[in-house]
Amino acid sequence: MTPIDKIRNVAIIAHIDHGKTTLIDSIFRAAHVFRDNARVVERVMDNNEIERERGITIRAKHCTVEWKGHLINIIDTPGHADFSGEVERVLSMVDSVLLLVDANEGPMPQTRYVLMRALRSGLRPIVIINKVDRPLADPHTALNKTFDLFFALGATDEQCDFATLYGSGLDGWLSRTPDGGPDCGMEALFETIVEHVPAPKGDPDAPFLMQVSTLGWRDHLGRTATGRILQGRLTRGMDLTRWVTRRLDAGWAATDTPGEMEWEVAETTAERAVHVWVTRGLESVSKHDVSAGDIVTISGPKELNIGDTLAAPELENPALPPLDIEEPTVSMMFLINNGPFAGREGRAVTLRQLKLRLTRELRVNVALRVEEVGRMDAVKVSGRGELHLAVLIEEMRREGMEFCVSAPEIITHTDAQGRLHEPVEELIIDVPTEHQGVVIEKVSQRKGELAAMHTGETGMTRLEFRIPTRGLIGYRSEFLTDTRGLGIMASRFACYAPWTGDIPGRNRGSMISLDTGDATGYSLENLQQRGTLFVTPLSPVYEGMIIGENSRPGDLICNPTKRKALTNHRASNKDQTVTLDVPRILTLDAAIEWVANDELVEVTPAAIRVRKTVLSYELRKKSEKVAAAAE
Repeated sequence: MTPIDKIRNVAIIAHIDHGKTTLIDSIFRAAHVFRDNARVVERVMDNNEIERERGITIRAKHCTVEWKGHLINIIDTPGHADFSGEVERVLSMVDSVLLLVDANEGPMPQTRYVLMRALRSGLRPIVIINKVDRPLADPHTALNKTFDLFFALGATDEQCDFATLYGSGLDGWLSRTPDGGPDCGMEALFETIVEHVPAPKGDPDAPFLMQVSTLGWRDHLGRTATGRILQGRLTRGMDLTRWVTRRLDAGWAATDTPGEMEWEVAETTAERAVHVWVTRGLESVSKHDVSAGDIVTISGPKELNIGDTLAAPELENPALPPLDIEEPTVSMMFLINNGPFAGREGRAVTLRQLKLRLTRELRVNVALRVEEVGRMDAVKVSGRGELHLAVLIEEMRREGMEFCVSAPEIITHTDAQGRLHEPVEELIIDVPTEHQGVVIEKVSQRKGELAAMHTGETGMTRLEFRIPTRGLIGYRSEFLTDTRGLGIMASRFACYAPWTGDIPGRNRGSMISLDTGDATGYSLENLQQRGTLFVTPLSPVYEGMIIGENSRPGDLICNPTKRKALTNHRASNKDQTVTLDVPRILTLDAAIEWVANDELVEVTPAAIRVRKTVLSYELRKKSEKVAAAAE
């Protein structure tokens, strides 16, 4: 058992794509976690297939390295704003954070958010200026902006006096000056962690106390809980008391500086620690007993939730305040697939099967919400953002499930005075100077307010906005078109603010198939002059399926299965070839952004399609007449 004064617990936090997981790869190599002849993949901590494909970390993961008698627990956290709740909870398990900042981009929206949470927790970060070897890298400017961010967030004098390292996580070196190189290795990082990260506080001889920070699931064992032991010792088979706490105030804040949390003890239950694990390297190792300062995973209690307090039975009222669980901001309807192709490419699920899969997800995905809406074919699923829900949809799709999802909608709240509030995000855009005008115009149309603008020496302009979340839905693809793919956009949830009014939606209609069959090149050649196609020749289509985007407002009803009439004589244009433009193949993310309120995304293991909610043309016309008469 490692003495508590030899343990260091740190989390790596940063904006997306600033190099957290790549840095951990270099830490593993420097600490010789793997054999010299072992074959190790890149971004070894991203062990999920979707994480590797998207190049992002979705769930926080724990690993350990040993260095000169010290046990260093490292938690890799997500960088995308939709998974920021993972960062909030793991901060309760660590005594410091490694804040990574890109030497070129400097602090970004998620950098501000995670740093604010770390400073409020009283942690003293260690700043790492990463990617100093890249072209256009400016480590001194990045450091100055980071210090300004510390000051703006109200950091104490001790927190502002942070240790700084420079280097390249990809090349595997960090040094105390930006002039280092690959020969420096990672010794400076290990020395800085041991020197500046305090050892965990806690008396190993006191009664056991721990708070649940993250949840997991193991087949045949059920739900597992991970957290840091605050005091005492835990042995396998030990009796425990589970203290459940709950918040008394509202679950959402109208500002980004909420007041003190009000809470109470809801219930207590008698439990037992059946299994106990710790992490060594990347492996989960079963242990008989563990002590204060260790980050452990236990199983046994049937019901476990984020923020629950697990304590020795002899402790009187040891309950700790509940941890913040992020409130959802976006919701979507998950529906059974009632289209004519249901069951062809996967497993068409019933509503009961859909609910069972979502219930299984709720065991570990605490930011997710599932609600009944009184329908026999749909449930409402809410999450932190479009990407949060898109990752869940992709996982279900790869499991062989077929279903449909609606366009995302934002979740609103009403305050005590009856005023409607909606989620607002901080948006930062880096764009070439020649494109800044069209970006400002488009964001302003979506109720975005320009807060700051900075022009750099490289011809790039940084624009900072505050914009309603619904203003960002569907804007990313339009933004890439307007900036010729050269713009960079990043956002994070900031707060709830009063409703800002109507925002114009998609200004182009849909091209809707009137028949079922295979699309033909003859028909598509004519249709491509009316808009942008989503299908290719021989693609199966059905009535009500959307085959393209109309170039004008309003829907266009068409027949993509129409064939050329055949005659018994040789036509003069018999050998004329069909010339088709390359169609726009919608990905899952693009389809979710594109669909309108009366449209659905059909998700199957083999394809992503978009369709009208009501497939029949006649029924759609009748419903439109009924709606018009009601108005």
